[in-house]
Amino acid sequence: MSTIAIAAEASASRPATALYRAVWRWHFYAGLLVLPFLLLMATTGALYLFKDEIDAVVYRSYLHVEPSQMQTVIAPSAMIAAARAAYPGVATRLVPPRSADMSAEVGITDEAGRGLSVYVNPYGGEVLGAIPDESKLMGIVRKLHSLDYFGWVANRAIEIVAGWAIVLVVTGFYLWWPRGRSGGVWKPRNAAGRRTFWRDLHAVTGAYVGVVILFLAVTGMPWSGFWGDKVNRFVNENGLGYPHEYWENVPKSTVPMGEALTQTSWSLENAPMPASVETGAAPIGIDRAIAIFGELGVPKGYIVDLPGGPEGVYSASAFTDRVAAQRVVHLDQYTGEPLFNAGFAALGAGAKAIEWSISVHMGQEFGFANQLVMLAACLSTIAMAVAALVMWWKRRPKGALGAPPLPANFRAGPVILGIAVAVGIVFPLVGASLLAVLLIDWLLPRSIKRRWA
Repeated sequence: MSTIAIAAEASASRPATALYRAVWRWHFYAGLLVLPFLLLMATTGALYLFKDEIDAVVYRSYLHVEPSQMQTVIAPSAMIAAARAAYPGVATRLVPPRSADMSAEVGITDEAGRGLSVYVNPYGGEVLGAIPDESKLMGIVRKLHSLDYFGWVANRAIEIVAGWAIVLVVTGFYLWWPRGRSGGVWKPRNAAGRRTFWRDLHAVTGAYVGVVILFLAVTGMPWSGFWGDKVNRFVNENGLGYPHEYWENVPKSTVPMGEALTQTSWSLENAPMPASVETGAAPIGIDRAIAIFGELGVPKGYIVDLPGGPEGVYSASAFTDRVAAQRVVHLDQYTGEPLFNAGFAALGAGAKAIEWSISVHMGQEFGFANQLVMLAACLSTIAMAVAALVMWWKRRPKGALGAPPLPANFRAGPVILGIAVAVGIVFPLVGASLLAVLLIDWLLPRSIKRRWA
């Protein structure tokens, strides 16, 4: 469960325990800290679940072509040439048509340094148009979801938001637990007063989808800038990611795949790009590279990143809906020899678990049913946030924040302290923020606390 101030009020027949009130107070503060972020992430996450479907509608004139019985598909090099003729610049990538009725996409960096996606009809080379990469709708949605637009600090805040979302779920379940109560447990009480209805809507919705929201919060952690990066390095340095032999006898650059490729998997973000070795021979060219990718069985829909210099490689990355079919292949641009050719099956246990959980998080692994479950969690998060805001507005004292008061003489038991310490060790930024809130709560003058209550 999530968001501000769950009105999990104690029964009128018995006072709430000190622990109950303390948990309620922390649920309130957790919601207060992350409510705006949760609303943003739930809204953008719901949209991104259907990125392919939305793109197919919004960009239909660019993506869809009529299969031609009179013409054959032109060569990949001709597709790139057509795109560059219409939009002069340096070609950086090619996405071959995924099906007979799909266009090809050519990535161009124009003379102003702007990235463009140019769409080409594969049957005749007609250029259908171009979209600036920074203007792509789903790209904007994804950057909003990850807070990339708001700088380095905000991007690191994702870890804190996800950690506090975990606090919200755990404390929310504690507050929702029936304790002999029958009303407002599995369905809202419509006739029990409007404030109670909003409380029940918040709590009951969380009871049904809280586990899914907890899963989303935990599986969002690998993308965080601090914790995610540390875990990535730990997994790959301890035999839990791709085996080290994939790089032992291969020339390597100093550029990580996460920076060099248009798309890559979590497991390969920090892995070094292989490097081509100049032999004096001419490069094999994109047509031969595409043929080799086909011979190697790379699934359709892959993106080919073109060599960016004499040491660059042809890189095909296929990230299908089912994580087991994902594949990355790098070819030496002079010999066509595969320098790296691996997918999900080659991963160690740690990376497999994370990659699979990311696929489920994004609504891909189990098809449409997966999308619907994650959509329900996103919409439920929005509903709970709205219910919590309404509930807080109705119960807040005039001129005060309305924070639940800390019980007199309350002492946190060893279990609570142990959980807090464990969270701080596993998620350092979350632990630091937890400590900061504890200090502020402890150091604030009583006069201010009374105004807040």
